[in-house]
Amino acid sequence: MAKEIIKEELAKPVVYTSKRYYITIGIVTILVLLALFAYLVQLMLGLGVTGLSTTIFWGMYLSSFVFFIGISHAGTLISAILRVTKAEWRKPITRMAEAITVFALLLAVAQVIIDMGRPDRILHAIVFGRIQSPMLWDFCSILTYFVASSIFLYTAMVPDFALFLKYDKLPKWKARIYRVLSLNWRGTEEQYKRLEKAIKVMTAAIIPIMVTVHTVVSWVFAMSIRAGWHSTIFGPYFVTGAIYSGVGAVIIVMWFYRKIFQSEDYIKHEHFTYLGWLLFSLNFALIYMTVGHLLIDYYGGDVASVALIDSLMFGEWALIFWSYIIIDIVVPLLILSIILLYKKEWVVNGTFLASILINIGMYLERYQIVAPTLSRPFLPYPIATYTPTWVEFSILVGSFSLFTLFYLIFIKIFPPVSVWEVMGLDKIEPSKVNPYEESRVTPIASSVPIWLLMIVISAYFIILYVISRAIIFPVYSQEGVIAYNQAFAISVVSLVIIAITCAWIALGYTIYQLYKISKI
Repeated sequence: MAKEIIKEELAKPVVYTSKRYYITIGIVTILVLLALFAYLVQLMLGLGVTGLSTTIFWGMYLSSFVFFIGISHAGTLISAILRVTKAEWRKPITRMAEAITVFALLLAVAQVIIDMGRPDRILHAIVFGRIQSPMLWDFCSILTYFVASSIFLYTAMVPDFALFLKYDKLPKWKARIYRVLSLNWRGTEEQYKRLEKAIKVMTAAIIPIMVTVHTVVSWVFAMSIRAGWHSTIFGPYFVTGAIYSGVGAVIIVMWFYRKIFQSEDYIKHEHFTYLGWLLFSLNFALIYMTVGHLLIDYYGGDVASVALIDSLMFGEWALIFWSYIIIDIVVPLLILSIILLYKKEWVVNGTFLASILINIGMYLERYQIVAPTLSRPFLPYPIATYTPTWVEFSILVGSFSLFTLFYLIFIKIFPPVSVWEVMGLDKIEPSKVNPYEESRVTPIASSVPIWLLMIVISAYFIILYVISRAIIFPVYSQEGVIAYNQAFAISVVSLVIIAITCAWIALGYTIYQLYKISKI
């Protein structure tokens, strides 16, 4: 029965390994090792080997941080939002999107550690963080998002673990892993009901978490008083750009998966068409945000802001700025207009090309937000310059290679397509044969939700400790004495803690449903 349900195209990534796979693994591993060498050079010699300075202290690393946080929104948008709207076409691509979220978050955190120069002091920024600092809230929101995204990814994979156990071509070592992670899934009506509850709760919880994460990331810039950053539009501006690049990342992964595994019967033209229209709409939203941001700064009349915009459009940063405008907005808009309105047969390759340009352009957009502002100091010092060195470029290439490596390992160990949803097992009727029946019960499988619960509780109390310590023992800087207000901090933080607690309660409820599934 399992052979009939698991089509060859869906099982191929898990059970077959080609020479091209090993060659690709080898290439990206070499690039990752080159990046590791560059980082070791930086670790031994200090940040002086980069193009950073006391004036431009954020550069390519922070641009990469914002970029990876942005594409992490792909999983939430494609999976969670489309689940809410009950879009049936999402089923073959949800897991690909959810995996992008988890791996992108890991790479984003790595950029911060690399940028610090002294990774041994990373805990200082957390334990001794100031309540006024967005960095502290970055830690809380990203940790919540990572744990929630990981559990969200795992929850929807549980039926597939049990289903692949019936597939006789599955390697034995994978079968052992699947048997533990399957939570004794037997496809009963009660198990389906509890799984549906878990997924619905996670869907409702993860959407606001997603918006919060990139909004807080934007506050790292917007809560300063520097020209070009101090803007209330930065929150929605960053979120819009994040979803834009995230959708593009999903299309790129879809295209490669479709090309390599010949899965045209499952990842169809309509998937690229729907996501293409979404990119088309987000393109106009990004135009609106970009123009609004520039107009506010320019017509505000602030001398520093006007000078910064002049440098972006006509000065030393013009090449980066106009490259971003052309590559990220103009050319993708033309491509999407042609393939969606006139040449629909080109939609697969057209959206793929547009998505590559969009992600290149979005990286330039992040870069032109970070570096140009810092190049113009407050004090009457000369305008600074910034040119990334081989160390930064090596780590950038290595970061994208590591993302690729994570993804290649993931699709080899776990089913990259949600087979149980694609094959309609989520709508199985009692009269039909249950492909899960007589599944072997593994006692250790019941312990998986307990371990997940321990991780969730530990992470939650770490967040509470960090926030509470920042309130009880505030760390003052010279300007922080004026900025800090105990009553205001406690009132605002109380609301934030309530919101965070609600998110973690949703995670706990999901794990409770997984535990009940393992016991049914």
